[in-house]
Amino acid sequence: MKSCCIVVAGGNGSRMNSTIPKQFMQIEGVPILMHTLQRIHKFDPTLELILVLPASEIELWNTLCKKHVGLIPHRLVEGGENRFESVKNGLKHTDGFELIGIHDGVRPLVSDETLRNCFEVAAIHGTAIPVLPAHESVRKGSLSHSTPVNRSDYFLVQTPQVFKSEIIHKGYLQQWRAEFTDDASVVEQIGVEVQMVYGNRENIKITYPEDLLIAETFLKVVRS
Repeated sequence: MKSCCIVVAGGNGSRMNSTIPKQFMQIEGVPILMHTLQRIHKFDPTLELILVLPASEIELWNTLCKKHVGLIPHRLVEGGENRFESVKNGLKHTDGFELIGIHDGVRPLVSDETLRNCFEVAAIHGTAIPVLPAHESVRKGSLSHSTPVNRSDYFLVQTPQVFKSEIIHKGYLQQWRAEFTDDASVVEQIGVEVQMVYGNRENIKITYPEDLLIAETFLKVVRS
């Protein structure tokens, strides 16, 4: 099936204690976002990449592209006011694709197996999202009052989340609402059941300074 992957990169550096948007921070001298594009392209060079960036960051990205030779081919799209609107903008450029993946730009360590599972399962069931079982104790409530819950009932959700074209396009015809925390929650709102597959533990979303150190370590292990 003809497939593409929308890579959404609209974060800032606030939780990284940095004035540089986190997707442009570097691992081994290369911006995180470039590592992400390279990872997906290495998995499948025929997979078309659609990169969605805030308008204010496009000039910086173009400068980085000139600096780093051999950049992976991709289509650049201007993002919206939030992630929902950014994905919606990316979807405008997906005519002719049967499977559409949506991936966080700051998840540079998604594995071939996770990518393969997501696209293969979505081709059969229409949807696929990578998850990991919760491996620590889980509680529900607030700091002052909480109760334990059965951790076997909970999963940690990753990306890419992959959908048949008609499903994800229909989902994004809706208006944004607060409960849309990811693309799976968008399509579930139109009555579509989401299929889960196992992700990989290295596929972390780089959000805090320590995540950058963890990603650097993982990257060295992957390359060894």
